[in-house]
Formats: sequence, C-alpha cells, structure tokens
Amino acid sequence: MSLPFLLEIGTEEIPDWMIPGALESLRGQLEGLGIAARTDATPRRLVARADGLLERLPDTEERVTGPRQTAPAKAVEGFARKQGITPADLSVEGEYYTYLRKKLGRRMIDVLAESLPGIILKIAFPKTMYWTGKTGPRFIRPIRWLVALLGDDVIPFELAGVHSSNITVGQRRTLQSASQAGLPVTIENYEQTLRANCVILSAAARRKKIEDEIAALGIRLKPDPALLETLVYLTEYPTPILGEFDPQFLALPEEVLITVMRHHQKYFSVEDESGHLAPRFVAVMNTSADPEGLVRRGNERVLRARFNDARFFWQTDQRKKLADRVADLAHVTFQAKLGSYLEKTDRVVTLVNRLGGDEDAQRAARLAKADLTTELVKEFTELQGIVGGLYARAQGEPDEVWQAIYDHYKPESMEDSVPRSTAGRLVSLADKLDTLIECFRIGMAPTGSRDPFGLRRAAQGVVKIMVEGRINAPMLLTENGEELSEFFKDRIRFYFRERGFRYDEVNAAMAAFWWDLPNLEDRLVRLQEIRSTPNFEPLAASFKRIKNILRQADFAGGPFTPSLLEPGPESELYDEIFRIGQQPIETTIGALRPKVDLFFDKVLVNAPDPAVRANRLAMLHGLLEQFRTFADFSEIVTNS
Repeated sequence: MSLPFLLEIGTEEIPDWMIPGALESLRGQLEGLGIAARTDATPRRLVARADGLLERLPDTEERVTGPRQTAPAKAVEGFARKQGITPADLSVEGEYYTYLRKKLGRRMIDVLAESLPGIILKIAFPKTMYWTGKTGPRFIRPIRWLVALLGDDVIPFELAGVHSSNITVGQRRTLQSASQAGLPVTIENYEQTLRANCVILSAAARRKKIEDEIAALGIRLKPDPALLETLVYLTEYPTPILGEFDPQFLALPEEVLITVMRHHQKYFSVEDESGHLAPRFVAVMNTSADPEGLVRRGNERVLRARFNDARFFWQTDQRKKLADRVADLAHVTFQAKLGSYLEKTDRVVTLVNRLGGDEDAQRAARLAKADLTTELVKEFTELQGIVGGLYARAQGEPDEVWQAIYDHYKPESMEDSVPRSTAGRLVSLADKLDTLIECFRIGMAPTGSRDPFGLRRAAQGVVKIMVEGRINAPMLLTENGEELSEFFKDRIRFYFRERGFRYDEVNAAMAAFWWDLPNLEDRLVRLQEIRSTPNFEPLAASFKRIKNILRQADFAGGPFTPSLLEPGPESELYDEIFRIGQQPIETTIGALRPKVDLFFDKVLVNAPDPAVRANRLAMLHGLLEQFRTFADFSEIVTNS
C-alpha cells in the first residue's frame, strides 16, 4: 500500500533570498530517505510533499560472516548466540560459518518519525539562530508549528518543544482571534485550507497573481524581475495596489527615486508613454484587499517622507563640489590594514595611468570615491558611484568623466554590462585590481565560503572588463604573486565556461597562454569552431599520445637533425610540419592528421638507435610547441 506524505515547517518570517536554497536543501535531505519530494514555501513555512511512499519498507536479508570452521567451539557458540540462534542453525560457506539474517522492514511512519527532526535541522542556511537557549537547536527562525502526515496519520515527533500534528496556521493578518490560529488539515485539503485562509502556497501562483493584477491596473511598469522574485517570497497572499506621489519629486534624478522605491520600500516604478518615470508606483501588500485605501495612503505617506529626505540630502550635498571632497576621503577607512579611501584613490589613479588612461580617465579615478562623503550615499548606500556620476554631471564635469564615475562599480555580476566608455572601464578595472592586489598582499584571500571583501566578484569583474572591453594588461594579472595569478586563472575558467565554452577547450587554450584575455577569447572562438571538423578530435587524440610519449621519455626538448630522418612517413610528417609553418590552424588540421596517423602506424618512436630516438622525440616535441601558440590539443577530451 502506498501513501502520500506532507511536511510543513512553520516558522517566523524567513528572509526571502534564503528560501529557494532552503527548499533545494530540504529536497536533498529527503532524497537521502528515498523520497522524491516536491517543495513549496512562503515566508512562514517550508513544505515538502510526496506520493507513493510504502506503508512498510521491504524485508531484507543479510549474510553475516562468523568465525572460521577451525575456530574453537566457544567462538562459534558465541557468534550463534549473538545472532539469537544455535550453532546448528549456522551454514558454512568456504572456510567460514555464516548466517542469513532476515530483517523485517520497518514501518515508514517510524522511519520518518526518527529521521525528520534531523532532516529539518540539517536544512542549509547561510546563518542560523538559537531560540530556546544556547543548548537548544539552531534554525534560521524559531519553529512555531509542525505538520507531518503520512496518509491520514500524524507522524509523531518533537523538535524544540514543538510537537508534530495536523494543525497548520493561516495568514497572520487574517487571524481575528487566537481560536482561529489552528487549522486542522488533511493531505487532500491542505492547500485548499491554506488558500481559504489567505495563504497561496505555490510561489508560481503568487508570481502569476502579482503579474496578472499589475497588468489589470493598466499601467506601464518598469521591468524588475529581481524585485518580483523578492516579493513572491515576502508575501503569502500578494495583492498589488497603485499609489501616487507628488510630481515635484521628479525634479530629482530618476536613479535616486527608483532606488528609494525599490531598495527601501520594495515598490515597482511606473513609466509614462515616453519611457520616463511617472509619479506613480505599485506596492504589493500581503493581504487580500484594501477597500478603504488605508494601505495605499500609508505607503504614499512613507514614500513622501523618504523622497523629502532624498531631496534634502541632494540639495545639501550640492554645496560642496566633488573635487573639494577628495581630501575628506582621508577620514574614510577603506580597510584597517590598508588605510583610507584617499590612499586607495592615489593607487587607483596610478593604475589608470599604467593602463594608458587619458586625462579624463585619471580625473574620473581621482573623483570616483568622493561621493562616499556625501549625505545621500550615507543614507542610500546602494547609490555609491551613481551619485558621484550624477553630482559630477551637475557640476559640469565632461561626459567621459561623469559617466566613468557613474559606471565604475560595474559589472556587479556576470549578467551586468561593463562600463560604457573606455575611461569607465579603466577606472573600474583599476579600482577592482587595487582591491585584489592589496587584499592578497596582506593575506586576505578568500577561503572556502568566506569572502568579506567580495574578491571573487571583483576578479570576475576584472576578467569581464578585460575580455569585453578588449583590454590587454598581462602585467597586472601576473606580477602580483602566484596566489593572485592562480585566483585570476580560476575566475577566467569560470567566465568562459559561463560563456558556453567546454571546460577542456578552456584548459587547452589557457595551457598555451592565458594572460592576454582578448587573445584568449579569440582563440577559444576559433577552437570551438574547428572542434566540429572531422579531423580535429583524432588529431587531438594523437597530440595526447605525443605528450604521453614525451613524458614517459622525460624529454623536454633537444636538438633536431633533419638528416637523421628516414624516407617515408617520418620525412613526410617533417615536411608537413615545415610546410604549415605559421599558417592558420584551421587550414592545417586536414592535411596534418593523415601524416601524423601514418607516422604512428609505420614508425617506431623509441627506436633502438639513441640518436634516431632522440631526433624523433625532438620532432614530436617541436610539433607540440608549434601548436601550443594556439592551444594544447592534448587537453581536449576525445572519444578515442
């Protein structure tokens, strides 16, 4: 008989960004019990459900090996007694006494009752908390209720004083009295019972409700998939409402207004017909309706106060130019061991100069961090860099300068774009390189999951800018120690794999040389194109064979004498190697492959004559080196 299963872990509100990872962890824990669960969540509950669980696990048999036949009788008796049988019940297999022990399958409800407390506490979160005392269990938030059902039966267990039951809890804001807090459920009516009490369990259904109801408002929303995802996991019963703000605030830059709405209030911005910001917003409330407009007016009142603050800071900051603020960076700490942001600014200017930056780039580098001293950035830290660029524009700085300041934190992810101008790319590159160089210098390289200065993201930004901005600065990737160079190589591999190149293609191209990133990209594109040609993989397999031969012979290079070549396949291979010279790889593979194949079919590399053997090894070594200016084909994984 198969049974359905339901587990609901009811908690205080879980941070929205932690929920998808927690569900993945919960699925993995249950898979360890052989349960293929589907999961859902709201801010206050993590849920797993499955069908087809056996009421009782199958009986099993286990062959237990005992002492040798030559063992003393007492040893044999002791083994039998341990199995609960007599020596006469033992069998003999080979030299040993054995016993076929039968084990009755356990009831699934007992297995789950024993396992679920541990499974729940092993759900992975970035951080956890105590709530019953230092000796108690840890979880992301206090556990308030547990629903655990196998078929019609409650799976009995206890965790942190909370006993499992068939009682769930509805949406917090809809509860009128304590008596309504407990909602008896069955597996069949669980989701419907929640829905009747203003909880939409499915994240996909909450997302669709938000999208459909916003569409019904008849407005033009600024697309924001990340904010939508956040709101899906911030709410149990999302309902969008349309609010307005005073058009006079549109005198402030759109970036400031959107940041206030998005980051501080979780509001969507609205556009007018021309694509500019409109004096309206969409909030998503966690309840079914706002018939009297109380929620809407409350949101409008809060937003008005936030916009007033932003306007005050904007006007106050304008009294002092960015150039006059640079000296104030001496009082802003970059890192305790690395000094102030003024010291960092000096280093960044020097790096921009080394990278060939012109006067605009160096001016932007000098002003880039000055907005850290402004009141607007102190209040809205998400706007650092952007505020600097806006202030620079308002204060008459050239386009190249203010745009470089505005963009210099980009790219912030693999999906983000690089700065729009050469000056911006150089300032961003220098800023990130300085952080990496200095942090590695004082021993602050990332370890495991710890990366407090975001050095992996900084290095990824360096790689992305160099590739997509076509900037070649090998000295900055290689001259600051082996540890940092290896760190860059790891990020380079990650970048190109994310771009769709196979890992062995990346390894092959980087084995030639890796520090000229625009060139590396060009070679990878070409390598990807020629990989599909019929002669490529067989030739790559031959190169792998050549590399193994050279390694086994411990041959790292030596003189080559053409006169020692034998007529036939050996001379023909040499002639082909000489002929292709510096021709493009794409044009040489087809002609080279049959020559290499014939050489290995007809020629003994490890010839008895030491001089001939060394000469053949030298020719093969030269062939590898000739192609290594493009890629090390022996790194390609082939089917042969």
